[in-house]
Amino acid sequence: MKFTGTKDYVATDDLKVAVNAAIILQRPLLIKGEPGTGKTVLAEEVAKALSTPLITWHIKSTTKAQQGLYEYDAVSRLRDSQLGDSRVSDISNYIKRGKLWEAFTHPARPVLLIDEIDKADIEFPNDLLLELDRMEFHVYETGETIRAAQRPIVLITSNNEKELPDAFLRRCFFHYIKFPDAETMTAIIDVHFPGIKQRLVQEAMRIFFEVRDVPGLKKKPSTSELLDWLKLLLNEDITPETLRERDPRRLIPPLHGALLKNEQDVHLFERLAFLNRREG
Repeated sequence: MKFTGTKDYVATDDLKVAVNAAIILQRPLLIKGEPGTGKTVLAEEVAKALSTPLITWHIKSTTKAQQGLYEYDAVSRLRDSQLGDSRVSDISNYIKRGKLWEAFTHPARPVLLIDEIDKADIEFPNDLLLELDRMEFHVYETGETIRAAQRPIVLITSNNEKELPDAFLRRCFFHYIKFPDAETMTAIIDVHFPGIKQRLVQEAMRIFFEVRDVPGLKKKPSTSELLDWLKLLLNEDITPETLRERDPRRLIPPLHGALLKNEQDVHLFERLAFLNRREG
């Protein structure tokens, strides 16, 4: 198994190396990077490129590690026993399999995505150390041990909302997805908008990177937001000449709601426009 990228995903050489290194080492690949840089999509494209199934576990702030293994529904069993249901004699009827159980027992070697692990409690990664290391866990209610017939390809994403434990990091192969440079960004745009006018792309990218470089910006626009903005520009038939205007009253880019995602950043641009007018 070797990942060489796909026609729908622009993977840099160092990213391909990281994916293949994790596959060879049979260790989880921990992917970090700015939101919107394609961390989650990477897992989908790896599964597509290797022709393997994808199992996705989206992590929330309330997610517990045990949910990835299995959950025992004792309440339903108690209720069924009171109603005289014959299913209560088999406790496995009340065991709900988690994503790790699904990945361990899948007939084909799957890609397992543990998405945004940093959203969970700080103890969440540590609670999965043994299972991800040994690729097995014990089901206490039934007495069985679930072992992976073949180790799934594990990709773990993080937005750096909190630090991950050292013991967990030691068991992972790490890669940070750098924000795309202009050349890589052009290649990404060409994948999503084949045949797009290059003059429009050049002007849009100029404004996009200028917006990202504004000091004090709370949330810098990401790759996915640039793609959304381009889609709107095409839909509204905005010309490169319109984007190139230097009118200080129009310092905020047209359709800026695709790029600026909070009121502080909008107010920042409004203040800059006001100062520009005063200086003018």
